[in-house]
Amino acid sequence: MTGVVATLDDYGKPAWIAVMVAGFILFWPVGLAILGYLLWSGRMGCGARNGEMSRWQQRWADRWDRKVERFGREFRGSFASSGNAAFDEYREETLRRLEEEQREFREFLERLRKAKDKSEFDQFMADRRNQPTTGTQGATT
Repeated sequence: MTGVVATLDDYGKPAWIAVMVAGFILFWPVGLAILGYLLWSGRMGCGARNGEMSRWQQRWADRWDRKVERFGREFRGSFASSGNAAFDEYREETLRRLEEEQREFREFLERLRKAKDKSEFDQFMADRRNQPTTGTQGATT
């Protein structure tokens, strides 16, 4: 059962919704039980847990950002001239600067995530090393 939950978590909300709908179609109490589980476990909560995005949320956010960035490049190129060369130049420079800041911020967040993952892993390994070994060593009867 845990393997099924982990697999559905990897696929994200759409997979959970599909399973819930299938449950309602096959036998409505099953769908209702799945809905209750999703609400109780917080899997269908809006936003991120503890300020973090799941892998699924991050993947879709990155796709969305790439689409918006591509659209912005295409759209910015289609701006009609305002007739004022100084303003047009200022607008282009400002948009370029904002895109650069956005890229740098995304890179900063990625470095932060990696640093947090590394510190959590290091803590896990330290805790694991410090655990007393359980066995028959030193046991006398």
